[in-house]
Amino acid sequence: MNVGIRELRDGLSRYVAAARDGEEIVVTDHGKAVARLMPYDAPSALEKLIAEGLVTPASRPTTSRPEPIAVPEGTLVSDLIVEQRR
Repeated sequence: MNVGIRELRDGLSRYVAAARDGEEIVVTDHGKAVARLMPYDAPSALEKLIAEGLVTPASRPTTSRPEPIAVPEGTLVSDLIVEQRR
């Protein structure tokens, strides 16, 4: 369901109740979609894709990153890349 900002403001309780009941409300400003009101516990787009078997989650956590490498000040990234390719 699409709703303009003014209409949303005037009937906020009604639209929040609709979202609580599982309906997705698209908020528009001058006809352009700007926000989405949906149930708090609704699955995200990624969760839906995983549930449908269309996406496989990463097998390793994305929080671990390699330690930064100390380089001399003024070193160009392009020089580091050339050196790494040798």
